[in-house]
Amino acid sequence: MAVSRAMRRLLQVLKIQEEECRAAMEQARAELKRLEQALTRSVERERGGRRLVAASAATGEIVDRIAGIEESRVAQRVATALALRIAEWEQVANARHSEFLGKRIERRQTETLIEKAEALENIEAGRRGQRNLDDWFLSRRAPSVGARGDAMPENAHRETGYASPQTRKS
Repeated sequence: MAVSRAMRRLLQVLKIQEEECRAAMEQARAELKRLEQALTRSVERERGGRRLVAASAATGEIVDRIAGIEESRVAQRVATALALRIAEWEQVANARHSEFLGKRIERRQTETLIEKAEALENIEAGRRGQRNLDDWFLSRRAPSVGARGDAMPENAHRETGYASPQTRKS
């Protein structure tokens, strides 16, 4: 059972697909990280607005108070929108991760099939080689028929280690 070119080609295609899935997964994770960083900046912006409101309360500046309130409100709206997008991208990242794992499993299964086929092929080649060696050895050691029609010549016991019944001495 030789490993076909089609099977090897399938393995190459699966490797390419796995790499594409990996790239898509990493892209989704990068986008998710970017959104989370934007959310962190939005939270910082809201804190800055609250600090501005607190500072204006001490100084009595109404413009700073209004600016601080507006800054906090905008940051909250941005944070709400980002939270929704983060939830969406988490789903996308999880889906792409699952797809990547599926492609990895397919590739590994194909590699396992190819490895098993190659192992069986190697075992069979070893058996064939051993069978050929055995046949060759037996053809060299096969008893030749002598002039008297004996199956083994009288000096065969020297080659084989067995004595013919006629040459045995008690």
